Amino acid sequence: MSEIIIENLSRRRFLQGSAGLTLGFCLPAIAATLPAAGPGKAGAGLAAPVIFEPNAFLRIGADNSVTVISKHLEMGQGTYTGLATILAEELDADWKQVRVEGAPADAKRYNNLFWGPAQGTGGSTAMANSWEQMRKAGAAGRAMLVSAAAKRWQVEAGGIVVRDGVVSHPASGRKASFGQLAEAAAQETVPGEVKLKDPKDFRLIGKQARRKDSAAKINGTAKFTQDVFLPGMLVAVVAHPPRFGAKVKSFDAGKTKAVKGVVEVVQIPTGVAVLAKDTWSAKKGRDALSVVWDESAAFKLGSDEILTRYKELAKKPGLVAKQTGDAGQAFAGAAQVISAAYDFPYLAHAAMEPMNCVVKLDADGCEVWNGEQLHTGDQYGLAHVLGLKPEQVKINMLYAGGSFGRRACKDSDYVLEAAQIARAINGRAPVKLVWLREDDMRGGYYRPLFHHALEAAVDGGGKITGWRHRLVGQSILIGSPFEKMLVKEGIDGVSVEGAANLPYAIPNLTVDLHTPTDIGVPVLWWRSVGSSHTAFSTETFFDEVAAATGKDPVALRLELLADHPRHAGVLKLAADKAGWGQPLKAKAGERRGRGVAVHESFNSYVAHVAEVTVKKDGSVKVDRIVSAVDCGTAINPDNIRSQVEGGIGFALSSLTEEITLKEGRVEQGNFDGFPLLRIADMPKVEVHIVPSAAAPTGIGEPGVPPLAPAVANAIAAATGKRLRKLPFNTSELVA
Repeated sequence: MSEIIIENLSRRRFLQGSAGLTLGFCLPAIAATLPAAGPGKAGAGLAAPVIFEPNAFLRIGADNSVTVISKHLEMGQGTYTGLATILAEELDADWKQVRVEGAPADAKRYNNLFWGPAQGTGGSTAMANSWEQMRKAGAAGRAMLVSAAAKRWQVEAGGIVVRDGVVSHPASGRKASFGQLAEAAAQETVPGEVKLKDPKDFRLIGKQARRKDSAAKINGTAKFTQDVFLPGMLVAVVAHPPRFGAKVKSFDAGKTKAVKGVVEVVQIPTGVAVLAKDTWSAKKGRDALSVVWDESAAFKLGSDEILTRYKELAKKPGLVAKQTGDAGQAFAGAAQVISAAYDFPYLAHAAMEPMNCVVKLDADGCEVWNGEQLHTGDQYGLAHVLGLKPEQVKINMLYAGGSFGRRACKDSDYVLEAAQIARAINGRAPVKLVWLREDDMRGGYYRPLFHHALEAAVDGGGKITGWRHRLVGQSILIGSPFEKMLVKEGIDGVSVEGAANLPYAIPNLTVDLHTPTDIGVPVLWWRSVGSSHTAFSTETFFDEVAAATGKDPVALRLELLADHPRHAGVLKLAADKAGWGQPLKAKAGERRGRGVAVHESFNSYVAHVAEVTVKKDGSVKVDRIVSAVDCGTAINPDNIRSQVEGGIGFALSSLTEEITLKEGRVEQGNFDGFPLLRIADMPKVEVHIVPSAAAPTGIGEPGVPPLAPAVANAIAAATGKRLRKLPFNTSELVA
């Protein structure tokens, strides 16, 4: 492991009272000695040696420190705190002494149990796949500490009590801390089976355990990729082609090399990289670079042209994703047919921290530092590109400043780009690749553009007898390493999730899909993936059907959710807490409305009720969101609320955001053209958590899908007008 210097950019000082730290395991091990991971203060010195390590997820030091190893990335969603809570609960640790560090890339020890032999974070799986695993890891450590104490004190293990990091024997008055017993516990046999706590005895799970990453993020000691500085390291920015699919034809680096601080300019498969001593110099060098692009194979369609093609495709049947009953017969005998179409734009992830990665090549292989989300995919991708064995690629997982799916790139794009730059200079220096905001916004891997067409057949009694839903959009999975696992008979499962599993009791249903393969815009999962658009189309269309049949939207949903009690449960709770059915007061010249939506994604159930005000000029103010969520056992209730609140803010942004192409060029480059929600526009939010003893399910994404349709339904309730295209065109709402 090479020496590494980590500098806090905001404070311009070195941590731990030294210009450098020589680390023996992996960079995240620093977390064991910093305030982010425990109660100590910066400069307090190195932690005591770890002397008890019963499994891959737990270490206990002689100083009573309890280090939880997180196999999942902490990108703001609270994973470090959640995983630590689960393990510390069964260990009966003192929460103040619990620290967290990120695991290295090692699928044998740290695989995502839902993904097979692969390590990574995504699909809101972190808590769900780790629940039993982390409980058992903590319980095993506790059992070994108890066994060691029983032998030392010559007492029965059954008479020993563990609480807040102290092992005691009340009958004899003996007690010892974890640190005092750690060495002896390390000699005990790891138990094959352990007894887990009865949930009624939980003291951390379900309570308000303080987050383990907050302090470091507040005081600036948290480690992100931008905080990594290796000796001799160069910073790289890349000139990418203005159109997807274009390549470098030639370039002139004369003016670039004249820029102070620029060290080298190299061509790589994705463009031309400028390497300099710092980011600003690299950026100025790139500005001076002259590149001629070969656009013979470039994608040159605009967004409007793509959408026009999609609408034409929607006139024909696609591949059937779900079919029950006989929809054709239902429509043939319908008393009324209701139809609507919905359009969704490309969307950027726009995480606070743009893409970046540090790569160091040497005789032993490759070492990487970044906010690592798809460990195994990136490790194997790097090995393939560099001609190495996977075990020669060491990945050090740091904090990430958001992701929303972008850092789990199926093609490992920016990670491989960093490696290609390092290889282009023959590994002479470590390379930190930095994507500026414009690189990030224009770099592709967007939420796909989609067109949806829906129809409902209604009989003479107002009952929905048939439902047809046709989707047209790019597949995220076809052509990727995930295709074999997640594409069945040509159907990309993430394209139709939320549509093919519609929960309403409609006897005759058909969902079909077109996936054009000649659209050259890179696409990727975006927070809540397919549900980010299917929930909008299904839930707003359901409201349109309710209005056409003269039924209350909540009552009609509940009528058709008899076989889905968890959907019905959150819907009832949100509606009750929001005062559904009670009139809303409006000022003169304003129109107010209330709307609802309910959706299941990642095995969690969320209902939102939105209250909006629409002014004469068409401007919309979302006043209040009342949310109910059922995500199984609530490990950290405050974090669940924060994730739902964050999801609401994220989804509200999507009402005004879009990535558009003109002749193949992305038109947006920064937040001036891709506006995020401002704090003044964040509504009042209430989050109600359904009590549950079920295993925990996802929470990072499920708050997103039902928000936009709830707002759209509220706008329709206020104005009588339906907005079927995102982003909203509020000029249609002018009174």
